[in-house]
Amino acid sequence: VGYDLTRLFVGSEGTLGVITRATLKLLPRPTGLRTLRAAYRDVASAVEAVAKIMGQPATPCALEFFDADAVVLAQAWRDCGIPADTGALLLIDVDGEEPGLSADAEAVARAARVAGLVELRAAATHAESEDLWAARKALSPSLRKLAPRKINEDVAVPVTRLPELVAGLGELSRKHGIRIVSFGHAGNGNLHVNLLADPLEPAQMVAIEACLHGVFRLVLQLEGTLSGEHGIGFEKRAYVGWEVDAPTLALMRAIKRVFDPDGILNPGKTLPAA
Repeated sequence: VGYDLTRLFVGSEGTLGVITRATLKLLPRPTGLRTLRAAYRDVASAVEAVAKIMGQPATPCALEFFDADAVVLAQAWRDCGIPADTGALLLIDVDGEEPGLSADAEAVARAARVAGLVELRAAATHAESEDLWAARKALSPSLRKLAPRKINEDVAVPVTRLPELVAGLGELSRKHGIRIVSFGHAGNGNLHVNLLADPLEPAQMVAIEACLHGVFRLVLQLEGTLSGEHGIGFEKRAYVGWEVDAPTLALMRAIKRVFDPDGILNPGKTLPAA
């Protein structure tokens, strides 16, 4: 009843208040974990599998997506035996307690078996699972090998619209001559879209800005959001008005004035200037 002030503060990036104390509820770590790696012929097959996996009762605790370029980078960082004809990859974790864990892992594996599946493999040991995740964590820094300039955007769309997002990114890449590498948290439609360019090439630096604008427009057309997890800060502040209409922004500025009449709480962040 009344305002939900918890949700109002969460995500406000320090513009409405200062946290002075936090109480955390801790839960026991699940005792069991299964890691699966599913290789697909193409991106469309992989995102079809994502929709099937997330549309059934047994859902994973992690579901990571790699496009073709990200697969090549992961394999170059450490040979994980990924099939050579892999066009997209899913890295899946299922956790819980036995005996239900095995049944959940099998249910996720069944959902992952779509027409374009090349290989479905379960990590045999904890070390093998760690090895697979190490390749995922190495992706972002390894992009520097492809291009010295990287713009990393954490956009998100409804899971069912991931195929359109990935297809649209391919079109933008070809249109602007900018290499785009995508990977991220497919289970909630949050992809890290990496635009790569060479700062010593003026034409590429112009093209990368136009390509970025295209990415944002595409995401909004697909009923998505410009920031899935990294926040707005000041880097994306100029684009907030693309997603949030003027009356809503005016209301948000009025709310900020209530909590912060002197404008001292993280000024210049999140909300664009009026």
